Amino acid sequence: MTALANKLSVTPIGGPPSDVEHIKSESNYLRGALVETLQNPITGGLPEDDNRLLKFHGSYMQDDRDLRNERERQKLEPAYQFMLRVVAPGGVATSAQWLEMDRLAQLYGNGTLRITTRQAFQMHGVLKWNLKKTIKSINDSLMTTLAACGDVNRNVMSNPNPYQSDVHGEVYEWARRISDHLSPRTPAYHEIWLDGEKVVDSLADQPEVEPIYGPVYLPRKFKIGLAVPPSNDVDVFSQDLGFIAIIEDNKLVGFNVTVGGGMGMTHGDTNTYPQLGRVIGFCKPEQLIDVAEKTVTIQRDYGNRSVRKNARFKYTIDRHGIEWFTEELYDRLGWQLEAARDFYFEHNGDRYGWIKGSNGRWNLTLYVQSGRIHDQEGYELMTGLREIAKIHTGDFRLTPNQNLIIANITTAKKRKIMELAQQYGLTDGAHHSALRRSSLSCVALPTCGLAMAEAERYLPLLLDKLELVIDEAGLRDKEIVIRMTGCPNGCARPALGEISFIGKSPGKYNMYLGAGFTGDRLNKIYRENIGEDEILSLLTPMLHHYAKERQSGEHFGDFVIRAGYVKAVTSGLNFHNV
Repeated sequence: MTALANKLSVTPIGGPPSDVEHIKSESNYLRGALVETLQNPITGGLPEDDNRLLKFHGSYMQDDRDLRNERERQKLEPAYQFMLRVVAPGGVATSAQWLEMDRLAQLYGNGTLRITTRQAFQMHGVLKWNLKKTIKSINDSLMTTLAACGDVNRNVMSNPNPYQSDVHGEVYEWARRISDHLSPRTPAYHEIWLDGEKVVDSLADQPEVEPIYGPVYLPRKFKIGLAVPPSNDVDVFSQDLGFIAIIEDNKLVGFNVTVGGGMGMTHGDTNTYPQLGRVIGFCKPEQLIDVAEKTVTIQRDYGNRSVRKNARFKYTIDRHGIEWFTEELYDRLGWQLEAARDFYFEHNGDRYGWIKGSNGRWNLTLYVQSGRIHDQEGYELMTGLREIAKIHTGDFRLTPNQNLIIANITTAKKRKIMELAQQYGLTDGAHHSALRRSSLSCVALPTCGLAMAEAERYLPLLLDKLELVIDEAGLRDKEIVIRMTGCPNGCARPALGEISFIGKSPGKYNMYLGAGFTGDRLNKIYRENIGEDEILSLLTPMLHHYAKERQSGEHFGDFVIRAGYVKAVTSGLNFHNV
């Protein structure tokens, strides 16, 4: 048996461990050669092994693909830069932290910030020479990039407005506690980025260093989200592990548990597919962390470490079955979940504008196209938020739909914040169509190395043309969930769009229809590898058909199934069926 196999709790599924497993095994708890390669003055990039490890520390190496061909022609190395992702459980940041992220984006980044669909901060354009200074500054502001990426539990999501009710605040606290509990324990992060004390002896044979993850961590990333009905804004069924708050007599009594969701797939490989989480039972709040930890350890021990594209938890569940998983979970817990409780969802979008919280303070939800915080001509979003942060005594909340809540505003500050929002043109998006306000997109080109087509830069242009169609059809105020990604990895949860586009090649997309409006049903491919002209020619009569023949209260995703455009997808296992 190999040294790596000795570090695994079970024999790898499907063959020998992948190259990434060997990299993790030999990294001495995520150290690798990062200290040395970060100091190499010859190149602005990193060797691939260290780039893989860097993800655990919250960063991806990228290059500007708009410049790639020209730099190659000039015999220059790619324009390497680094994306940093900052953990923010439940999307919460103080005003001081917002100002620090703004400062760092101007000083070391590309002058913008991005709100991710996991409620985290994302900063682009950081050069290798500035990585350590940036990460240290983030840590000094009491935030971290540790475990924002990599084969560990990622940013834990929850409803972003805990001041909406006492229950929302309680659920947020559980999200924060889960995040803390599942954070990696390796000292490597502090050693590399924060000049912490070096650990001289090898930690390879000391399992207590990572009591949950062990020396080779998880087979792939792991995602957790907590939803508070009737809002499914976190798309709880897309999570590896989901918790649905159960509220009785305005009190949080516990959570329904869902397992095995996930969005990513690979074009042309029917062994990969998006999947929805399945409800397996109910737990009390004080049992939440135990359920989370034991579920993560099951994936640690039984996930596929041989083929990474089949390594997500959804494939572990589908390979072994729900009954097997619940038996394994109960064995590790030493107790059993109760029967699931009733719940219902009404939507998975944000509620824009002003809302008064249960604590008597105010919350303003702003529309942010694709989550990009930057100044444009006539719309100084970044400057306006900076000025608000200077006086705001509450906090900022990043939503799962890439929008922003200026939260916990005192009555004394409300008028001044309203004036600043008006001065800088900050908006709740009321002048936009409901279709645009219901849109999501990933970054895609030019920075994402996986992107096959545009998303963030193109979706607004496509929406300009689709808005002409919906205006003509009388659907301007009708919410239709629309999503676009540059590749099939699922960062903007495209399999849950009533209309979705997944990039196939430059200017070409696979078009999907028929997801559930509340995020409870996957969509289905309708056309493959089409461009804008065909997209518009297909959607124009379809939207008019919907406008004329929809039933009372019928959502677009339900209509296209009833009208026969696509068949309903009941499970990811039949996602690719004709």
